[in-house]
This record gives sequence, structure tokens and C-alpha cells, in this order.
Amino acid sequence: MGYDGRIAYEDIIEATEDFDIKYCIGTGGHGSVYKVQLPSGKVVAVKKLHRVESEEPACMKNFQNEGVGWTKRVNVIKSIAHALSYMHHDCTPPIIHRDVSSNNILLNSELEAFVSDFGTARLLDPDSSNQTLRVGTYGYIAPELAYTMKVTEKSDVYSFGVVALETMIGKHPSELLTSLSSSSSQDIMLRDVLDPRLILPGDPRVAKDVVFVTFLALKCIHSKPQCRPTMQQLSYNLLIDVPFPMLPFYAISLNQLKNQVI
Repeated sequence: MGYDGRIAYEDIIEATEDFDIKYCIGTGGHGSVYKVQLPSGKVVAVKKLHRVESEEPACMKNFQNEGVGWTKRVNVIKSIAHALSYMHHDCTPPIIHRDVSSNNILLNSELEAFVSDFGTARLLDPDSSNQTLRVGTYGYIAPELAYTMKVTEKSDVYSFGVVALETMIGKHPSELLTSLSSSSSQDIMLRDVLDPRLILPGDPRVAKDVVFVTFLALKCIHSKPQCRPTMQQLSYNLLIDVPFPMLPFYAISLNQLKNQVI
């Protein structure tokens, strides 16, 4: 990069404000990944090895039995979307995680989400075919990886959609995914699949967020990769107040959400 190690390290410290948490885009068993913009303008991802921490982040799965409310669940999904968007669209070259699952999402005591375990991550090379062996966690792997070894960011998008649905319904959506692939999905009502341990959202704003997150998740699990949104689109839509037409909450079906246009 044209720098000696000391100057480069000082640039990293300055760019991350001494590794401030707001620059952290992911964490794993041995370290955390930070977004760094160098003086040259180039944006890179830097991994900082962990030292002993007083607070250990917990796996997202451990919180599924805690009755976490709708707003916090929506915020967790937003955090994951923003992290994956950065990896896919702001890193050079782009980083594809390839194993997005609830086991690889860590939450701190404030329920802030961090993408973890970059052991299977791959850099996308525009001059390469990006062929690789299939990796990932069963139940989260995009269906096209059954017949192709080409890595694209859309496989992460599918996995994100599964995690988002899992967060909303309180368990892995394996049965729901099977049902959605059949014509009977038009009879599945949103109210019937949401986590039954929580009261259905009564606040109109919270209800809108729950519906919108579920809508985006359904777009992510489309069987055709080219029909899935990008993580950048998802991150953007989760940041702004999108005017989203909504029937009365009790009347919304998953089929209606599947057919709704972003």
C-alpha cells in the first residue's frame, strides 16, 4: 500500500477511531472485522484479534427462547443486513460470507447483532469464475448451490432471508419454506406463522416493521437468484421509511407479501 507497517497501523487506528464499535462489521471466534478507509480513499476490511473480553457475545440462537420483543428483533435483522451490505458492496474485493445462519450471528447485551465466523468467507474476484466447493449450514444454503459451484452474493441473500424469517417466527422456518414452495401458501396467514410466544404487534408502526421485514425476507428466499434483492437494496430499504401498503394486520397472507413489489 506504499506504507510501512507503523504508518499503516496508525492510519487504521485513526480511520476506526481506535477500533470504535461503530466501524465493526463482523466478529468471529478469534477477532472482529472493521471497515477502514485509508488516506488514499481505498476501503478495506481489517481483522483485529480478540484479547480477553469482560463480556462474551452470545449466539443468536440462545436468544430465541428469551421472548425478545418485535422491535428488538427488527433491529437485529437491520444490523445483519447493514453488515452484509458492507461486505458485498463496500469492500474491495467484495466479501461473500457463505455461511450466514443464526449460529453465526452474535448478539451483545444490548442485542446488537454482529456477523461472525468468517472461516468460509471468500473474496469475489471479477477476473475469476469464482468456482468453489459448497459450504454452509444445512437449512440456510441457497437452493442453486445444489447444481452450481459458482459463488455469488445472492447465496448470502438467501441465507439472510432464512435468518430473518427464523427471527420473526421464533424457530427455523423449514416447514414454512416447504409450504411456500407449494400453491397452498396463499392460505398461510402472517399472524399464524409469527412467534406465538409474543403478542401480535398492536402499535401500527411496529406492525408495519414486522410486515415489511417479513416481506423482504420472502423476497430473499426466491428460488431464482436473479430475482432476489441485493443486500445493498435491503439495507437501504430498512434504513428509510418506505411507504408500504398494508391491509389490516390480521388479513395479511404470505402469498400477498410474496407478490408485493418492492
